[in-house]
Amino acid sequence: MNDMTDISEGQDEAVYRIGDLADEFGVTLRTLRFYEDKGLLKPTRAGVTRLFTKRDRARLKLILLGKRVGFSLTEVKRMIDLYDPRGKNDAQLKVALSKGEAQMRVLEEQRASINTAIEELERTISVVRDMLNEPE
Repeated sequence: MNDMTDISEGQDEAVYRIGDLADEFGVTLRTLRFYEDKGLLKPTRAGVTRLFTKRDRARLKLILLGKRVGFSLTEVKRMIDLYDPRGKNDAQLKVALSKGEAQMRVLEEQRASINTAIEELERTISVVRDMLNEPE
């Protein structure tokens, strides 16, 4: 099956079935249904088939990016919901910048902690190796 499937006659916009998006983004069907339940994605339906638009696909891409960098789904939803297709989206961009800068600080602190833990573990491993090589 193609990524884009024209489901209904006369429909100009490409639509994606749930399985298409799941395969493309490496997520489960359950994940997509969960995002739908949380109001992050808003597919239409043709019978029991969920039909996602290009807008839904773009939203999914942003959701997954947000999760990858450590944002909660609530934060992702708030940022996405600020989008105005008719505007310059200054409010959305300012919120995204502010949250992005704050998350960058959190990740940098986590990296520093991880680097410290790695250094300590390397020292411990070295000491243990030396102890094992010592004659009794």
